Amino acid sequence: MTEKIIIDTDPGIDDAFAIFYALRSSEIEVLGLTTVYGNAPIAQTTHNALALVERAGVACPVARGAEGPLEIECRPYPAMVHGEDGMGGVSPATVSGSVVEEHAVDFIIQAARANPGDVTLVPIGPLTNIALALQKEPDLPKLIKRVVLMGGAANANGNVTPAAEANIIDDPEAAEIVFAADWEVAMLGLDATHDVKLTRERVAVLAEKGGDLGAFLQQASAQYFAFHQDVVGLDFCHFHDPSALIYCVRPQFFSAQASSVRVVTQGFAAGKTIAKPNTRFTAQDGWDNRARVEVCLSADGPAVLDHYLHVMSAG
Repeated sequence: MTEKIIIDTDPGIDDAFAIFYALRSSEIEVLGLTTVYGNAPIAQTTHNALALVERAGVACPVARGAEGPLEIECRPYPAMVHGEDGMGGVSPATVSGSVVEEHAVDFIIQAARANPGDVTLVPIGPLTNIALALQKEPDLPKLIKRVVLMGGAANANGNVTPAAEANIIDDPEAAEIVFAADWEVAMLGLDATHDVKLTRERVAVLAEKGGDLGAFLQQASAQYFAFHQDVVGLDFCHFHDPSALIYCVRPQFFSAQASSVRVVTQGFAAGKTIAKPNTRFTAQDGWDNRARVEVCLSADGPAVLDHYLHVMSAG
């Protein structure tokens, strides 16, 4: 039985790795891509999503979504990480496809209504579209199977500030809405994704065995590797977004702790995800009746990467 998913995405180099994996996996049925600002402006991330679907050669609807956060100003786009085009300089100038008529928020709601209890939402960008969908359709948690999101950090430092991970700090208010909703959530944050270390050698094998998609990912990831080496001081890349997609079908590669999560929305620590394990007592109010969150605290990095390469090399 395949996992029906909607990928809410801001492509993004690691988004490209994630999207190609999902479109290639025999265990996943991608109902659509919904786009959001984040790694680049919304026009560019939507263009990139269309380009990735076109390159993959599959029929997959793309719905354009939010162009900015709920309340705060949009932070500068991380061109030094993903390039000015969000795709390491290799996004095509034109695409033949076009977005569907529905806004991303309506696409999510309609897909959930058409497949009650069967759809997994996989946000791998800022959580603005998901929060807006919750506000527009309060019954969405009853219609959705679960949410598997890439974002946050429970015990690790953030990657934008010492407190905050990128997808959460982009819209802390939206993240707080998502973690407050009455549904099942898996949080693939930096605690787990930092265990999955993608090397240039792995990408070279992907380019050799993964056909046109593997070759494209090798070209796009050159920018990503350069950032990690020159700015972060690492000779590998953290495999953030694909880890969330892989969790959907291989949760055994990850260790998780049942928790409640709150998000700091203002001040010096804005974007911080605070996780309270369910077994930990607290006299503080405000932790009950929230999302049931599986906070991933570690990952079997080699197993995740081996599985990724296997799926991308199949057929």
